[in-house]
Amino acid sequence: MKKLTFLFAFCLFMGQSFICVAQSNEDEDSPYTYVAPNRDGTGKKYLGREISMIMGFAGKAWLERQSREQEESVSKAIENLPVDENSVVADIGAGSGYYTFRVAPRVPNGKVYAVEIQDAALEYLDRKAKDLGFTNVVSIKGTEKSPNLPENSLDLAFMVDVYHELEYPVEMLANIKKALKPDGKLLLIEYRGEDPTIMIKPLHKMTAAQAKKEMKANGFKFVKNGKFMKIQHFLIFEKAE
Repeated sequence: MKKLTFLFAFCLFMGQSFICVAQSNEDEDSPYTYVAPNRDGTGKKYLGREISMIMGFAGKAWLERQSREQEESVSKAIENLPVDENSVVADIGAGSGYYTFRVAPRVPNGKVYAVEIQDAALEYLDRKAKDLGFTNVVSIKGTEKSPNLPENSLDLAFMVDVYHELEYPVEMLANIKKALKPDGKLLLIEYRGEDPTIMIKPLHKMTAAQAKKEMKANGFKFVKNGKFMKIQHFLIFEKAE
């Protein structure tokens, strides 16, 4: 029988200091735990990692900044994607489509699903696909728990600086796994959490060890860590069974 508690937070005033305490409505079977949130965090933890706040579509200009190629080696990431001209690919958390529209020419006979949960992003992606003439780009409205993609349809699912923001990583990974073909791959591109000199907020970075731990817990096996990106990991996984 599941144990129910109530979600509340309160601060105790002690002298000139405040002590904040958080409790949650988590049940005893939940994979998540809850703490008082850190800066840029949600207070929700998975396997020891606090899930970060989401960067909304209002941050589109930062995604499309001119310096991004130089800073992040985007072209090398595109070149090293495990795809061919017929591949079916999903850009999960596509945002402005910065990666979507760079991947599309690599799969001219395939398809790129641009998955987003924000309506403003989906509208922007549809307009841009039309303007650029990409008939192989299809926008998909996902949810916090699922990319809403057909089962056994994907050769590659990838997330660029997105996984650390997933509100329900366990549920999302289960549904991504269903959408992958038996030999399909999952790619995580994440800012390197091991390197304190990378000027990205701590909760928006991940270590390779943490990513591997979370993927293993959800039925994925580690395949490769591309070492060619300047400030990010390029982590490839496959289904473990």
